[in-house]
Amino acid sequence: MPALSLVDLVLLRHGIAEDRIEGRDHPDRALTIAGRQRTQAVAETLVARGLRLDRLVTSPYRRALETAELALQAGLAPVLDTDDRLCPGASSAELVADLKGRVGLVGHEPDLSALACDLLGMAHGSLLLRKAGLVQLRRSQSGWELRGLFRPGLLLDS
Repeated sequence: MPALSLVDLVLLRHGIAEDRIEGRDHPDRALTIAGRQRTQAVAETLVARGLRLDRLVTSPYRRALETAELALQAGLAPVLDTDDRLCPGASSAELVADLKGRVGLVGHEPDLSALACDLLGMAHGSLLLRKAGLVQLRRSQSGWELRGLFRPGLLLDS
């Protein structure tokens, strides 16, 4: 059996987006001005604190793509890809199984927190990602471990 490569995984929830229309989600909902500002500040803070990724993979939904683009502009990663497995309600387990290196996934709730819980062997609902918040995980020989759970206010207030 081949050795499992070390993987650092950052799950980043999109920033504050425009309201739903008549209670329904839509792929074209953009980040609000406040959402763009907070997301940019979070990305810049992460980079200033030394977080660097090999690539970002994002949901193609506009709010997630805009979040990923802001992170890319801040220098969090040099490469950005989209993947439908990060759309709301999709399963990203197959995507995670193929990861190597330091990767950030940009997506939606409750999918990202459910993914983190699944990887960590925790009950769903044990983690909650706020908008522009993130969870950092590491996969090693012994499995997945939680490296950090950060809400935007914690990152920006310190």
